[in-house]
Amino acid sequence: MANDRRLKVLSAIVTDYVRTREPVGSKALVERYRLGVSPATIRNDMAALEDEGYIHQPHTSAGRVPTQKGYRLFVDEVARIKPLSAPERAAITALLSGAVDLEQVVARTVRALAQLTGQLAVVEYPSLRYAALQHLELVALGPERVLLVIITDTGRVDQRTVTLRSRGSLSARHDGGFDIADVVDPLVLERLRTRLNGALAGRRAADVAPILAALAEQASADERFLLEAVSDELITALRPDAEERLVVAGTANLARATPDFSSLGPLLDAVEEQVVLLRLFTADNGAPAGENRMRVSIGSENNDDALAEASVVTTTYGPGTGEAVAHLGVIGPTRMDYPATMTAVRAVARYLSRFLSPPET
Repeated sequence: MANDRRLKVLSAIVTDYVRTREPVGSKALVERYRLGVSPATIRNDMAALEDEGYIHQPHTSAGRVPTQKGYRLFVDEVARIKPLSAPERAAITALLSGAVDLEQVVARTVRALAQLTGQLAVVEYPSLRYAALQHLELVALGPERVLLVIITDTGRVDQRTVTLRSRGSLSARHDGGFDIADVVDPLVLERLRTRLNGALAGRRAADVAPILAALAEQASADERFLLEAVSDELITALRPDAEERLVVAGTANLARATPDFSSLGPLLDAVEEQVVLLRLFTADNGAPAGENRMRVSIGSENNDDALAEASVVTTTYGPGTGEAVAHLGVIGPTRMDYPATMTAVRAVARYLSRFLSPPET
């Protein structure tokens, strides 16, 4: 649409409908917005917007409401990211300050996002496959089990239990003809921990497998047996389809928006299925891996019947400039305050990225 005046009329209709949940008539636009044109001109513009599918009349003799196409144009051409107010900035700082680890900051972030936007908020933990390894810990849990602790530069901690298998002919003991897995040697375990940290600290997931293969070629038989078991579990944890973790807050906000949905049940069911949320987050995977950008999907653009009446606003976050390791966002009705929501999502992502960033030296 090239007509700037009609864009202003559409913007006024969206803004008024979001605020009141009532169809908007030309009289209301004249009284509430300074559009600089006559009521007759506004009526003509509204008729043109309706003909083009940006607004529609839900009832005879009623005002107009935006369509999905109208919301899309509003977001793409009209909505502007507005700065946070001083109270909003103070609220984010208060909610996120004092967090000492990733668990705390993610929990506070999702609550802050839900409060600021009045929508359902979702925060994804930093993915292991995008983060750099900071430290690996190996702890003997028994004669045949080892705890692998993976710590990344984003503060994420992942624990895996490694069960040692028998080495067959290399096994030191036999019982009734059956091989028994070797007892974990503390000295071998400590030596392996040192070697792994020396080789993998600061490395990303894509670099891990070839480094582990090189270490295996250089290791002694005792060390190689333990290394192979630990390597299998570590590579599994870092694989691209490894399970990701999501935190959700503000489900009650959706319940308060019930009038905006013909049926809320399918949407709530979709929220419980984290695979649906992950699919929303990864829908823009065609973008460069390090690109930090805002994405708004409206109604049928979500490609899920349960979300056909919802809008999803997401962005990425991560340590460093433009380095994205995870997503966060909100889900709400299409009758959403898009400028305010987009502002809050972007601001919270920046606060979270700041927490993950290394301290300046």
